Amino acid sequence: MSFALILDYCWSKQEKNMQSPILTYLQQIHRSVSSLDGGELASYIPELTKADPNWFGISIVTMDGVDYSVGNFDTQFTIQSISKPFVYATALADKGIDFVRQKVGVEPSGDAFNSISLDPQTGAPKNPMINIGAIATTSIVGGATPEAQWAHILDSLSTFAGRSLSLDQSVYESESATGHRNRAIAWMLKNFDIIPGEPMQALENYFRQCSLLVNCRDLAMMAATLANRGVNPVTGAKALSEEHVDRVLSVMTTCGMYDYSGNWLYEVGLPAKSGVGGGIVAVLPGRFGIGIFSPKLDAKGNSVRGIETCKRLSKELKLHVLTPLGDPKMALGRIFSGEVAPSRRQPSSEMNASLIKDAHRIKYLTLHGFLAVDSIEYVVRQMQGLMPDTDYYILDMHQVDGISESGARLLTEARVNFEGDGRSVVFSRIHDRESISEPLARSIRSGDSGYMSFEDNDLAVEWCENRLVGEAAIRGAAISSLGSCGLFDGLAPEIIQEIESVATRKDFTQGDAIITTGESADGKIFVIVDGSVSILVPLPDGGHQRIASLGPGMSFGEMVLLGQKQRSATVFADTLVSCWVLRDEDLRNLSQRTPQIHITLLENLAKDLAVKLLRATKWISALA
Repeated sequence: MSFALILDYCWSKQEKNMQSPILTYLQQIHRSVSSLDGGELASYIPELTKADPNWFGISIVTMDGVDYSVGNFDTQFTIQSISKPFVYATALADKGIDFVRQKVGVEPSGDAFNSISLDPQTGAPKNPMINIGAIATTSIVGGATPEAQWAHILDSLSTFAGRSLSLDQSVYESESATGHRNRAIAWMLKNFDIIPGEPMQALENYFRQCSLLVNCRDLAMMAATLANRGVNPVTGAKALSEEHVDRVLSVMTTCGMYDYSGNWLYEVGLPAKSGVGGGIVAVLPGRFGIGIFSPKLDAKGNSVRGIETCKRLSKELKLHVLTPLGDPKMALGRIFSGEVAPSRRQPSSEMNASLIKDAHRIKYLTLHGFLAVDSIEYVVRQMQGLMPDTDYYILDMHQVDGISESGARLLTEARVNFEGDGRSVVFSRIHDRESISEPLARSIRSGDSGYMSFEDNDLAVEWCENRLVGEAAIRGAAISSLGSCGLFDGLAPEIIQEIESVATRKDFTQGDAIITTGESADGKIFVIVDGSVSILVPLPDGGHQRIASLGPGMSFGEMVLLGQKQRSATVFADTLVSCWVLRDEDLRNLSQRTPQIHITLLENLAKDLAVKLLRATKWISALA
């Protein structure tokens, strides 16, 4: 199945639109599932037959209140039986678990929604998700009168939805006029002393709660409130105490889909509730809420398209509640810029001026753990938030244990989308080919040139810097005098001429090891006239870590001035390189006649070491 992941996603405070992978994935599912034409409109409530059978919407709301919606997500319909878990939650909050359990059980009935399933000893309904249990639940919510109870139910469900819900009067009247079986159920409950007051008044409130108008986004918000431990993720209002959330989700898991509940748990694995209006609400605890609407129902009273959508979401995004997942926010660690963590090269003056101005437009994002689709969704959203002042993203994968197939597809489509918007996304320190590189490789689609991956962050940020400043500033102009080298800064021109008289010129081809770790230092100091070199230090595993990249006017090997006898690093020619080569012995001889040479060299060397220490400190601060 192709993931064409990206539709317009706007931030409220940004002029620029950015496409969201989740949205386009939902749009793709919407297009695919729309072709399903099975099922029938509910007809036992006459008003429901007026629904357009082509209506179909999908919404997802995350724990931080971001909603992704496609199709007819804002089309209003009546909530019907989806009201049941939320009214049950209200009763638990009002009366407590002990009282509610005396009136309504929690055992699956295995029967249809309108079945009469009672405990043979107590006469209590089997569970609050079938009609008989829901009517009982409605009758016991808090309120001194039926009118007060209704006001309380309306307020409670509105708190879950994050907005004031309203009643569809015509549907309510239709339900009330045709609800003969429910009237018989209400009187039966009164006979068993389950309904405390006049049963017809409680029943009318039940008809009203089923006739509340909602849309897909409302359902997803209500589900997200349960997923968020009873707190609405947008308004911050507490709809339900945390102690009752698990009880509501448990009943939804085992009883929410009536006599399809077992298959639902097996195939989808999410706490859910369906309604004959065509809605389905599903909860991924701690992650997000899902709301789906399509009015054509199967033989069990569940939305045909809604069931298929949930199956696909669960399978492709690994949403089954028994699949272990971590907090998606834990996937993203430190975020810092190329301003505080530049490459280890020593830039030319022109390049340095450009980087001082623009290096903040490079962002590192350190990723952690196993990256499932909700983790990637969170990371991509943070990247979107950084867009106004970011041109380059470096995803540091060093602490990533693996990435799911769906997560890899989501990340790849996001990368392609960022590139289409003029941003670049590169990877660094991918350490596990099987669990990271291979899923990313499999996610590449036709027309995508693939992703860039670097051995370390330094190579990655240098690549970004090169593109940020442009080729002219990268290379640096060849120098014509040692006076252009920082090591000799402050010496008079005539002294520079004396030093040049004892220097020799030597050229190196690309890939040459100019000096090698462990070899004798032989007193040589190198000043680059043209070209660039990389300085690498050995690692315990036999590899190397690049610690610097140098260009024209920069020097290496100068530690011989402090008495170094053995090379501590290897220097490779990255390009054709031309160098001046000086011998420590010649510099000492010149310093005997002109002591200022030795003093200036040591001062400049100390300044250079101080700058390097400051850069290292900034790196450590960025990573701390």
